[in-house]
Amino acid sequence: MRKIITLLALAFCCQDITAQTYQPTWSSLESRPIPKWFTDAKFGIFIHWGLYSVPAWATNSNADGFGSNYAEWYWERLNNTKLKIHKEFVDFHNKNYGPNFKYQDFVTRFKAELFEPAQWAELFKAAGAKYVVLTSKHHEGFALWPSRESWNWNAYDAGPHRDLAGDLSEAVKKTGLHMGFYYSLYEWYNPLYKQDVNKYVDQHMLPQLKDLVNRYQPDIIWPDGEWDHSDTVWRSREFLSWLYNESPVKKTVVTNDRWGGGRNHGGFTTTEYGSGKASLERPWEECRGIGESFGYNRNENLEQYQTSQQLIHMLIDVVSRGGNLLLNIGPASDGTIPVIMQQRLKDMGDWLKINGDAIYGTTAWRDAPTQKDKTVFYTRKENDLYVILTNWKQQVSIPAVKATSVALLGFKGKVTYKHQGNNVSITAPAPSPGELSNQHAWVYKIKDAF
Repeated sequence: MRKIITLLALAFCCQDITAQTYQPTWSSLESRPIPKWFTDAKFGIFIHWGLYSVPAWATNSNADGFGSNYAEWYWERLNNTKLKIHKEFVDFHNKNYGPNFKYQDFVTRFKAELFEPAQWAELFKAAGAKYVVLTSKHHEGFALWPSRESWNWNAYDAGPHRDLAGDLSEAVKKTGLHMGFYYSLYEWYNPLYKQDVNKYVDQHMLPQLKDLVNRYQPDIIWPDGEWDHSDTVWRSREFLSWLYNESPVKKTVVTNDRWGGGRNHGGFTTTEYGSGKASLERPWEECRGIGESFGYNRNENLEQYQTSQQLIHMLIDVVSRGGNLLLNIGPASDGTIPVIMQQRLKDMGDWLKINGDAIYGTTAWRDAPTQKDKTVFYTRKENDLYVILTNWKQQVSIPAVKATSVALLGFKGKVTYKHQGNNVSITAPAPSPGELSNQHAWVYKIKDAF
């Protein structure tokens, strides 16, 4: 029965997603299978980069709860007098830039003079990531490409005078990774948005989104800033119908669930810093920074950054529950990626070189035993089961499985195992000094476990 279910699921995932026309209704749009490349990828890199990368500052007080430390919200925090942290942002700004220095003035300091897109792309590939999502435009409205709808408020007309999105997209695709774009539906201080949201959607948002798709042909469209209005106001279903039926990426593109207040519809489910609900019944993705901010925050300390081990364990946990991890970096305004972020990504890539078989192309094990031990995780791929240990154990028992062979990834020697009733019991090998060191987690592959 399990094999039949697996074959049916595989047939569903692999069917031609352009074989039908998708109507602008949620029932029709959500009948489109999510392209398999995304559910197989498991690990992507998020990039928050914009004018907020110049001040690169947020409070550490967490005074207003979730999101207080988000440096990319700098402009809004300066003006939001309802929040307790408002004064901290204003005091910092006045002290360092003066009360007459406007947020828009940061554009002259956003130069990206050290930005080397090929180096970025090679780092992401070395990290073991399979896709990249760049903030093409955050809530500040500043576009990282020569957008007609953001005339003189984009990186080509001002600041770096360069098509940052285009240059990175080209470099990422050359490495074989999938390229995507985050896009904020709303803009805090766009006059048209504040005066007439319908005109804003018709004359600004929709043309800008279509330009992004037609110009760069991304495999991911990652909207955000949807909470002000319903999907009807945003005309989300209309855009998705065009995206899935007519756009140049209709066969490969993936979208998330941030298309209108409530996040009830769309593509894959999104969680953020663990906030939100995920289910095995729908592909999902956890997004978060290496630190506590998405945009680069110079006010963060070492203890606010996740260690390499914590990040690897997070990836294992997310993938074992059927999700993808979209891990964010915040480049500096000069176009460099902070070295601590590079180091974390390099460590993840080193682990994935050995153990990636237990991550890429896997699914959650629906029959995984409920257990108090939070150091044992499972993934599966067809009839093979992967047992991932975040603590080294001399003995591990897996219930209700069989095995034709057991291997420890990265170890060339023999692994001893035996069947005990319906269980498989594995005895850890004794690696030589230096062998399997700095692994952070260890993976047993049980062949023909089902």
